[in-house]
Amino acid sequence: MYKTEEECAGAAGDCDPASTRRRDFSKDTCGTESLSAGEGTAGSAEVARARWTLLRQVLRHKQVDSPDVKQVSVRRFATFDLFSRNQLVKPDTSDETDDQWVEYRSVHFPEFSALLRDNLGPLRVNEVLKSFDNTGNVCVWPSEEVMAHYCLQNRHVFKGAVCELGGGMTCLAGIMVAICADVTEVLLSDGNEKSIQNVRGVVERNKQAGHFGSTNVSSRVVRWDCESTISSLENHFDVVMCADCLFLDQYRVSLVDAIRRLLQPDGRALVFAPQRGETLRQFCQLAAQAGLCVSQSQRYDARVWDVHQKMLKEGKDTYDENIHFPTLITLAKEPQSPSQ
Repeated sequence: MYKTEEECAGAAGDCDPASTRRRDFSKDTCGTESLSAGEGTAGSAEVARARWTLLRQVLRHKQVDSPDVKQVSVRRFATFDLFSRNQLVKPDTSDETDDQWVEYRSVHFPEFSALLRDNLGPLRVNEVLKSFDNTGNVCVWPSEEVMAHYCLQNRHVFKGAVCELGGGMTCLAGIMVAICADVTEVLLSDGNEKSIQNVRGVVERNKQAGHFGSTNVSSRVVRWDCESTISSLENHFDVVMCADCLFLDQYRVSLVDAIRRLLQPDGRALVFAPQRGETLRQFCQLAAQAGLCVSQSQRYDARVWDVHQKMLKEGKDTYDENIHFPTLITLAKEPQSPSQ
């Protein structure tokens, strides 16, 4: 099964391992407008409060990746330099859209690369207010980059069905698992419909390039607080992954519950996230209260650790470990033996 330095982890997919019948995981049964369970006047007030809270947290915790923002921000660290990024020439010169395809290639495992789509326009306030979460709509965040690298480094331990939650516009880590690991299926998900629209295009482009082999790769909107969605995926995945998804206070409990329910009895979850104040500690506390085995590691990869140490010494104007350095949290429904 899955191995990390401290024992405990997770996985995901698209058909029942114990059955020849394939489940349809491509349909979203919860609308992206339903930020709270309540409807009517009281429910509308709760929705409005939740949306403004979400907007405030997005602006506070995740800066939009634009040149203007980068110039005025003292927190300009954007990458651990684990992937090279090469812009591809548009095959159709008459295409006037802002869509730009880029090749992300692992620096340390250059045999693995994926095609991603960038530049889908600016992050607009009305989209944040109408969406479950829009923070992944801008770029590949450091935690996602590190998680993707970790998956490549540890590709031999993945098996069965794997799911990425909250993967944003790219689901880079899930894409890399589908490319490099011997798994049957990978489900790429986010709570935001715009993100999943882009992910669908990314999946199709990489399928056409032959990157996935025989692995079944699909994408869909997955709201952690949507009961019908979570129940349809329950107990299905060997590994569940997510990166930097802990900072939204109103969804932390739902995320813990979703991970617990999506995992198979012997499954594990990989969560990469920076401290962000008390948010990581609070998530671990909630996971333990839910009956999950919780383990943390900061020295999970020598390359990432070296960059982290270098930035602490030399990049104080741009690097804040509280928001940039991801801790690896591994979760399991029951303690795993060292041999697994």
